Amino acid sequence: MGFDTSGLLPLSDALQGMLEQLACCCDSEQLPLPEALGRVLASDIASPLAVPPFDNSAMDGYAVRLSDLTAGTPLIMAGKAFAGQPYQGEWPAGHCVRIMTGAPVPAGTDAVVMQEETQADGDRITFLAQPEPGQNIRRAGSDIGKGACVLPAGTRLTPREMPLLASLGVATVPVRRPLKVAIFSTGDELKPVGTPLAHGDIYDSNRYGVRAMLARMGCDCLDLGIIPDDPAQLRAAFIRADEEADVLITTGGVSVGEADFTKQLLDELGEIGFWKLAIKPGKPFAFGRLPRAWFFGLPGNPVSAMVTFDQLVQPALAKLAGQRFERPLQLQAIAAEPLKKSPGRLDFQRGIMSQGPNGLEVRSTGSQDSAVFSSLSRANCYIVLERERGRVAAGETVTVEPFGGLLL
Repeated sequence: MGFDTSGLLPLSDALQGMLEQLACCCDSEQLPLPEALGRVLASDIASPLAVPPFDNSAMDGYAVRLSDLTAGTPLIMAGKAFAGQPYQGEWPAGHCVRIMTGAPVPAGTDAVVMQEETQADGDRITFLAQPEPGQNIRRAGSDIGKGACVLPAGTRLTPREMPLLASLGVATVPVRRPLKVAIFSTGDELKPVGTPLAHGDIYDSNRYGVRAMLARMGCDCLDLGIIPDDPAQLRAAFIRADEEADVLITTGGVSVGEADFTKQLLDELGEIGFWKLAIKPGKPFAFGRLPRAWFFGLPGNPVSAMVTFDQLVQPALAKLAGQRFERPLQLQAIAAEPLKKSPGRLDFQRGIMSQGPNGLEVRSTGSQDSAVFSSLSRANCYIVLERERGRVAAGETVTVEPFGGLLL
């Protein structure tokens, strides 16, 4: 696939190598704002108006002209201004205007004095402090200028962005169609949940994790189920996925020693690289291109499948979907207990971080075997241990990566 995959490939090299080959493949469409939640913006959104659209009061108080203020001399209240009901009467010299938060300030206002800094005697208002010019006035456009970019292309619309767009009067938005991803699991030992297990069988769990993460990313999922280790059925599944989806993700069948016809079939249908990644869990991984669709082959061990999806496939799918992607936040924490680690691979151990007496601390969830999924279900973060690092003693500083949207 354009770079050496003969040895253990660092995670950063694998990710860079994939992303360099990928580009957005999702067309754009216009959707009414209420239907756009979860979609990715296809172009920048420029504000059609200034926010706020007029100078308005930041406080309940009194609009004043500084030239009218003399220490100890009260002003006469000329009238009142409310949000949605501006003051439109005369404003003679020596007068002030009662004003509520959000109301447009009357023309000529120099400042708004909060009501706590005044004394009222009927319509006579005494000011206890001399205001600064512009005090408690929100100027037009001080939040967003007309024509300013408020959301860049590639933003996935969440409940945080929806009211912003509504406040600007944006009724329709240009968005990308959802990325369509086909998935299936391989293995004669896999059985659907809800069916009895024979000796040697296990339930297919990986598809449920992959489907859930795809749903979090807003992808359309074509679930092809469990495909046995049979060349004809595998071929049919690969061809169908290639014809109907943008991406195919499989779990199982990418490790050394697994059925050779899987690799032969992928090599025949497309250009696929079988990699050995320098990460733990998740060493076996496959990436490449079928005639129409991109292909990601995840390891069969359940924790390995989830970790490789989270660390490698997620940013790749984001690029294909046209979404701006930011690497996860990483923090420093104190190891609350010793951690086992051998040099050689970047290790994503599953941990539980919490606030301790001396700051953020983290402890292991227990067994870090890639087949023990309970270690991931109990965790709230990865403990990211560097490739050449060995055992970690209690009290040492380690890097933690809190679980993001896919795993929460």
